Parts: sequence; C-alpha cells; structure tokens
Amino acid sequence: MSQPLLTLDFLDTPAAPTAADHQPAQEVRVSPATRTGRQRKLYIESYGCQMNFSDSEIVSSILFEEGFDTTEQLSDADLVLLNTCSIREKAEQTVRMRLSQINSHKKRNPGLLVGVLGCMAERLKSKFLEEEKLVDLVVGPDAYRDLPNLIREVDGGQKAVNVLLSRDETYADITPVRLNSNGITAFVSIMRGCDNMCSFCVVPFTRGRERSRDAHSIVQECRDLVAQGYKEVTLLGQNVDSYKWTSEDGLEFVNFAQLLERVALISPELRVRFSTSHPKDITDEVLYTMGKYENICKYIHLPAQSGNSRVLKLMNRTYDRPWYEERVQAIRRILGEDCAISTDMISGFCSETEEEHLETLSLIDFVQYDMGYNFFYSERPGTLAARKLADDVPLDVKKRRLQEVIDRQQLHARARYARMVGRVHRVLVEGRSKRSEEQLSGRNSQNQVVIFPKGTAQKGDYVNVLVTSTTGAALLGEIVSQDSGY
Repeated sequence: MSQPLLTLDFLDTPAAPTAADHQPAQEVRVSPATRTGRQRKLYIESYGCQMNFSDSEIVSSILFEEGFDTTEQLSDADLVLLNTCSIREKAEQTVRMRLSQINSHKKRNPGLLVGVLGCMAERLKSKFLEEEKLVDLVVGPDAYRDLPNLIREVDGGQKAVNVLLSRDETYADITPVRLNSNGITAFVSIMRGCDNMCSFCVVPFTRGRERSRDAHSIVQECRDLVAQGYKEVTLLGQNVDSYKWTSEDGLEFVNFAQLLERVALISPELRVRFSTSHPKDITDEVLYTMGKYENICKYIHLPAQSGNSRVLKLMNRTYDRPWYEERVQAIRRILGEDCAISTDMISGFCSETEEEHLETLSLIDFVQYDMGYNFFYSERPGTLAARKLADDVPLDVKKRRLQEVIDRQQLHARARYARMVGRVHRVLVEGRSKRSEEQLSGRNSQNQVVIFPKGTAQKGDYVNVLVTSTTGAALLGEIVSQDSGY
C-alpha cells in the first residue's frame, strides 16, 4: 500500500512557508524500522510539533519492552498509532483523512489494532471510540505508560481509553528509542504541559499543567547521547524559558539559563538548541548564557502571534508590542545582529481590523525574521476565544492577510540569507542533500540550511563552509576546512 505524504528528510526546506493553500503543510514522520526480531510490529506516524516526535520515541521505547518492533510499512503492522496534533483545524482534518485510509486497510486485515495518541486523543476521545468508531484505543499524552495494559484490553476484545492528565509525569526515567533521529541530532524533552492559557490554544487542555523534569536526568540523557556519537540536542518544551526544577530536599534550584549552561558544558562538540521561547519569559540571563557558549546555537523561536497590542491582549499573551520589541532589541544587543529569530503569526484573529493587521506587517519589518510559521485563525473548540470571542473576520480576508504576512516575511528571510553570503559558516553535516548524491546538507548556528559538495566530509562532521550564493531558502557554498567542534 502506498504511504501518505510524509516529510522524513526536512533539511532542504524553505525559510518560510508557501501559501498554496494559505497554510503550511503539516509535517508528518513515520518512525523507521528497528528489526530486532520482536514478535509484533508497531507502525507509528507522528504529526505536528517536535514534542510529538519526541513523544513517539518514548512510546516506541515503552512498546519495545512489550515485544513490539517498529516497521515503516503499514502492511506489516499489528498495531498502528497516530500521534496527533490538535493545534489547528487543518491538523485534525489531516488525521481524520488518514484514519479513513487506515480503516480501509483494516477491513482487509481485521486483526489490525488502530490507536490515536496525543492532543486529538484527549479532545476527541468519544467521537473516535463511540460515534465514528474509527479506532480501538485512545491514549492521551500523560498516559503512555499505560499502553501495555490498554493493548491487552483491546486484544481481549474491548475498546480502551486513558486520557487522564498528570501533574507530575515527565517520563524522565524512560530512555527514548531514537526513531526520529538521524543519529546526529536528537530531541530531549525538558518539561511538559503549559500554564499560559492563550485564548486561541488547546495545549493547556490537551497536555495539562506545566511541570519540569529533573535537571540531573536531562544532563545525563545528553551525556549519554554524546557517548553514542550525537552532535546536537534540541531541548524541548511548550515554554522552555519557564523551566524551573527544585530538588526534593529543596537545596538545589535550576532555572532554564542554568540548565542550558549545564548542557553546554557537557562537551564543546555538542551543539545545543532549544524550542520554544515565550516572549514574556525569555530573560537576559538566558541571552547572556547563549552568548557565553559558542556551542549554544544563535537561534531563537520567539512567537509574536500579532503585532498589535489590543489583539495580543485578546489572545491573552500577557505582553504587549513594546514588550516584544524590547525583547528583540535585547537579543540584538546581547547576541548581535546575526542571531536568527523566527516567529509564529496568526492572521485574522477575532475582531482584528485592517489597521491592526498592518501593525503585524510593521512588526515583521521591525524584527526582520529569518523564518516564520504563519497561519490564519481557526477556532478551536473549548478555548477561551471559542467561548468568549466571535470569529468574525471573513475567511477570504484571513487568507488575503495571511498571504501578505507570508510575502513580507519571505522578503526579510531572503535578505537575512543574502547577508550570509561571503562568510565562512561552521556547519554540522546532517546528511545528503535532496539536490544531489554529490552534495551534503546541514545547518549553521542560525538554523539556516547550508548545501555544499561533499568532498571527504561525512555525516556528523563539523565543516567550515564559505557561502558563495543563496537560493533565498538555503545557503550554497564550498568546504574550506573541517574541524572537530567549537
């Protein structure tokens, strides 16, 4: 059976989304096969954010101990799991279409078990299990440890569900099976949940309250990755800047800046990234820590969502435009003009006027983002906006405003790429370029894609690349030297 549209190699991706359908395509990953001879086969697709990809590695680890290998072929699977995203309506539509395809396959293979994990599981459990009868089990983000019990229930002929949220689950003791990794870069989850309650967002309802993972377990996981040959980690959380961990005896407190430093000190050859930062929480201490260590990448994802203070208040973002501009100025002052900044923008939020939309465009001009992830507003059931605000901007207006946001952001992205031409960039080689077998691809500190003839370089090497041109979405150049790290 043919597979769905999947993004497995995403190195040569554009600096900003295109707008053929006015929203970026949702990234989907199929976990690769493990092939260790276990009796049953798990096929798992992950949708949406990096946290979902990380969670799928945790799920695979739990089920590996229960006798499941992973497979890349749906036709070989005994159990199919979709790890879902509920952040926007289109994401849910994508999963529903995929479930319909899988259920057509299940009619030919009645013994196949189908389950939904993640954010959609919590939000739509009744519809999936009882009304639409699309799946056999539904498991929320905090219930993955219960998967073996739930699968046994389904094996016994029952439907199974566990979407209970937790105030303390971090999966800190589970070593992920690095299925979504290229062997060079890895995700490390440092916290779960969110307390911010943005009015448009379902995450606090689907992932629960914010809790931070034991700092020692995070550092040890990163040390283990270095020992296995990994060269880059991305520290993940819905809001990494609010990370805070206190030891049980109360004698040790670690904030995000301190955790970032501990990870950077593991090895000068370990490159460190993080996502996502919230404008209300990112501190000068974090920025000075980034500046202190060369192996902490100079790239910050700092979602603005809107350039207008009234709209930001309606969104419950808890900052206004001047605050956001001050944080950008601090980044430029402390880390320099070369530090890359990316954003999320929502066009056509409830009651947004044309003048307020123009303020979003002017914020894009002020910041000059390197990358942007832009969407038009889609109402999410259960959120404060859905309950209290009217979704009153016409769809054609939303789409037109979104296109203007994308066009403006791409203009600045191309300029940011162009200013890198003529410089030497340290690049971590992540694999073959999509363009040619004779070219390699990697990223610089600013998270920009760099493509170059491979020469003698191998995946996992650090190379110094003289950038000679840009496509506007990637940097092109030639290796001038190789080195072992920072």
